[in-house]
Amino acid sequence: MSEKQFKRTTVTAALPYANGGVHIGHLAGVYVPADIYVRYLRLKKEDVVFIGGSDEHGVPITIRAKKEGCTPQDICDRYHKLIKDSFKEFGISFDIYSRTTSKTHNKFASDFFRKLYDDGKLIEKESDQYYDEEAHQFLADRYIMGECPHCGNPNAYGDQCEKCGSDLSPMELINPHSTISGSKPVIKKTKNWYLPLNEYQDWLKKWILDGHKEWRPNVYGQCKSWLDMDLQPRAMTRDLDWGIPVPVEGADGKVLYVWFDAPIGYISNTIELCEKEPEKFGNWEKWWKDPDTRLVHFIGKDNIVFHCLIFPVMLKAHGGFILPDNVPANEFLNLENNKISTSRNWAVWLDEYLRDFPGKQDVLRYVLTANAPETKDNNFTWKDFQERNNSELVAIYGNFVNRALQLTWKYWNGAVPACGELLDVDKRAVTEFKDVKDKMEAYLDTFKFREAQKEAMNLARIGNKYITECEPWKVWKNDPKRVETILNISLQLVANLAIAFEPFLPFSSKDLREMINLESFDWNQLGSTDLLPAGHQLNKPHLLFEKIEDSVIDAQLAKLEATKKANEAKQKDAEYKAEPFKDTVDFSAFEKLDIRVGHVKECFKVKKSNKLLQFTIDDGSGTDRTILSGIAKYYNPEQLTGKDVLFIANLAPRKIMGIESQGMILSAVDADGSLAVTTALKHVHPGSQVS
Repeated sequence: MSEKQFKRTTVTAALPYANGGVHIGHLAGVYVPADIYVRYLRLKKEDVVFIGGSDEHGVPITIRAKKEGCTPQDICDRYHKLIKDSFKEFGISFDIYSRTTSKTHNKFASDFFRKLYDDGKLIEKESDQYYDEEAHQFLADRYIMGECPHCGNPNAYGDQCEKCGSDLSPMELINPHSTISGSKPVIKKTKNWYLPLNEYQDWLKKWILDGHKEWRPNVYGQCKSWLDMDLQPRAMTRDLDWGIPVPVEGADGKVLYVWFDAPIGYISNTIELCEKEPEKFGNWEKWWKDPDTRLVHFIGKDNIVFHCLIFPVMLKAHGGFILPDNVPANEFLNLENNKISTSRNWAVWLDEYLRDFPGKQDVLRYVLTANAPETKDNNFTWKDFQERNNSELVAIYGNFVNRALQLTWKYWNGAVPACGELLDVDKRAVTEFKDVKDKMEAYLDTFKFREAQKEAMNLARIGNKYITECEPWKVWKNDPKRVETILNISLQLVANLAIAFEPFLPFSSKDLREMINLESFDWNQLGSTDLLPAGHQLNKPHLLFEKIEDSVIDAQLAKLEATKKANEAKQKDAEYKAEPFKDTVDFSAFEKLDIRVGHVKECFKVKKSNKLLQFTIDDGSGTDRTILSGIAKYYNPEQLTGKDVLFIANLAPRKIMGIESQGMILSAVDADGSLAVTTALKHVHPGSQVS
């Protein structure tokens, strides 16, 4: 943490693309840790603003719009609402969640660029870029596909191969084609405006490498890696028709680069918030221009370069803005040992989770924090999710709270008993949780949320151990006064849990606060032994958490397995190459084959054969025919009974396993070697000839 004492804190969370929902990787990497930190600062009564919003420009949105046959704005409107509603339901407590298509943002981003242009901070430069002559437009990286030069994947994008993970440039692709028209693009010159990062390299080295050694090793290391190379000017405009128009003459058909536009959204969204609630938040400039304000960006590791190098250079070039004091970027979260992929739908989507697990927002928040990829990639599994819920939230936290509250209702009708003389066991328990505030602060102030949550859970462990050692249900018969002290200390621990877990588990903390009838508290009370005075009346208790059964987890695993199979099928389709065609034959040779439509009256497995099915075919002649086919591995007889199939009627009969087969059922051989019976698309009369 910076040594400087700040008056306030501006916290931003990366703007998600409004072309799909938010998944657990986003939550673990950005939004849960950001929300924990903001809730912690609010509990401390510090001045803080929490800024979020949807990133509604850029190529991914235009690609989705083209696929769905609608406008980019339609896509933005749909997913902005989905994301905003999901965040709200999940408890991500933004002060504002706006969007980069707002009028406020459009004007501010445009003015920001124009000032850089007018001050001579941008350079004009021509470059080669692929151009689609049929679509009459320059192609962004994602509008170009071709063969990956590293792994041979025929469907690699112009910026990345999703099969081998290699970063690419469009010019590296083999046999590139436009995803818009399918045609081969040509190379044309285009003019854009660049931010000369190279001119700020020495300043960046001093500011980051000398001035921010406290940053996380993964953030500091990635910045150092970039700064050890020679930074190059980076284009801040693009040849696209979706985005904020470049406010310069001669820039028709060009928009602001999404990574120029998006981080400015933090500022424009703050402006929008302050205009809506000036009495609460004051003037926006105090959050972005006052040196007494601390700026903290919560992002994933793929955004480090933009938030630590490019955006700070933009702010410095503009002048008057504060720079980020810390950028606690997380690594990636994997799902069931595989990389999360939105394109392959390998993800747990927040909106689906909220539907499948109603009322269990805190369970996911807890598990994602426990598995937070703070310094290295981590893994989410549904079995671990279940285990942490059942063995920690239910068996430790929930169990202790329930024991303390139920015993209080049993012996004192829900009134907090007075604390008497402390024995050694009591003093030991009190001592164990008195320093929890200092321990948690040391972790929270340095963005070590996983360790801070462990300290919160340790309070419940202390409580369970204390009650088990004291055995109040046994002591009650001979020494009720002693039980008063045991339960008083236990209840103080319960109240401390409501405070300690509030940044992490806001829903259950609110629930617990209502059970112990505690309207409000602040962070400074954490560790106190007099949060609940003697005589204070508790409300009726209930279970904070409930066990998650195997069947619930199995359903989620089955959903992922179905996704995995669908992806494998798509991959096989993409990689499939037909067998070489046979030599050309005269039409007369084809005419010799008599291909007919037959109606399957009966179908059953041939005894003592694992391969053969026996068909009784109505071939339209008035006399049924028998055909054997080696497709038992791929079909059950009932799947084919009643179907109209194609067969060759004039093959010479042959005996197979003592049964005469009078023809051949036609099947297609798929890429994996499986067989698919050919059928007519609509019902036709048995015996109809194929021509």
